[in-house]
Amino acid sequence: MRARLEKIRENSDLLVSAAKSIKVLTAISWPAEAADQVLASWTSGERKIPTPKRPKPISRRVTKKLDRVIETSDRGDPLGRYLAYTALSYRRTADLLVHAGTPDFHRLSREIYGGPGGRLAGAKLTHREVADRLLRATDELDEATRDTALDQPVMGPEELAKILRKRFRGFFEERIRVVVDPSLMAKAAASSTRVRLRADGKYTQLDALQLAEHEVFVHSLTALNGRKYQPHLTALGLGSPRTTATQEGIATFAELVTGAIDLARLRRIALRIRAIHVAEEGAHIYELIDQLVEWGEHPTEAVFTAMRVYRGGDPHGRHVFTKDVVYLKGLFAVHTFLRKAIAERMPEVIPRLFVGRVTLGDVLSLEESFENGDIAEPRYIPDWARNPHAISAYLAFSALVDHVDLHAMDLEDVPRVVAPRSKLSKVPKVPQSVTSEPPPAQ
Repeated sequence: MRARLEKIRENSDLLVSAAKSIKVLTAISWPAEAADQVLASWTSGERKIPTPKRPKPISRRVTKKLDRVIETSDRGDPLGRYLAYTALSYRRTADLLVHAGTPDFHRLSREIYGGPGGRLAGAKLTHREVADRLLRATDELDEATRDTALDQPVMGPEELAKILRKRFRGFFEERIRVVVDPSLMAKAAASSTRVRLRADGKYTQLDALQLAEHEVFVHSLTALNGRKYQPHLTALGLGSPRTTATQEGIATFAELVTGAIDLARLRRIALRIRAIHVAEEGAHIYELIDQLVEWGEHPTEAVFTAMRVYRGGDPHGRHVFTKDVVYLKGLFAVHTFLRKAIAERMPEVIPRLFVGRVTLGDVLSLEESFENGDIAEPRYIPDWARNPHAISAYLAFSALVDHVDLHAMDLEDVPRVVAPRSKLSKVPKVPQSVTSEPPPAQ
């Protein structure tokens, strides 16, 4: 028993060591100045297709470590299986980076993250079909709620950093830094020790709520739980690509259940899937920006969306990065998983989603390891995930309201359903003596 756990710890530490050199998003990100250059080229009509810098291949020293973990991990052991699958995920990611800008990059991206044509778990619809339905269903609501005070950028990264520090002060025993990163293209990114904010970012009040729930209370929290509080499986703190859909699904669900998400953000997630599909069909980067603007995105936002799609791929089209499918894909999977867990009287799996960077399948396959203590229960759990009764109420109601067709009624119809009016002919007449004004004084 002791030898088994020592081997698990040895391979886990070896995997952590190798994974430090594999940062897929960092490797394929555009330089910070690229967005301004692409926007200027689009605005001027020049439309010069940018040539992204190719990432450096992962060293043989690192891939040998991964191969060793894969070969020596016992896949009959739940912990060994987790290590082998995670090492395999990183190995495929190393291959992805080698093939940047080629058809193989696109193929590997679809295998790792999925694509617009993939089907939702337990449904006949594809990710693109769900995205299209979501956009159609929210078209009218979007027009009615656009350009409100909450949508307006009101702060820079320094002010947002102060808000985030205040938001999670006292929750973690550890110090999580919030820093401004000039090289970051995304609005934010989180690890177990810090949250990075884009230096030129302009943030809304809703951004502050969303980033706290999404980045801090999911991504930082799970990384910290997995990295620091596990006796043997320290690799639980690694954000390997195999866990991306689940982790982004949990983080997006957290935005929903806490009321931190807004309609613009939800539509943006759906638009990214549409954008990937258009790029796969052959649109180059400027044609995609045109399409995104036509769909309602601000030109600056459209540039950032397009650059997300083409990072690591070919800006001329077809061979693109499909990772942004995972937000909607993961959200639906997590929503369904939670409903099934509660329906099957397994509420204990909910907090275990936060034990580290895991997939939904990991939570089930590692059940025995939780029970025998090989895996420690999560140290930190978001407040919303501590109450399965509240979650079940939210899930049950959200499943029911899907049956209401807003296009089948007008606003005036709703009060009539809630409080039907009696017919005036059935209302008894009030005697004249009661309603008459008293006679004037003589």
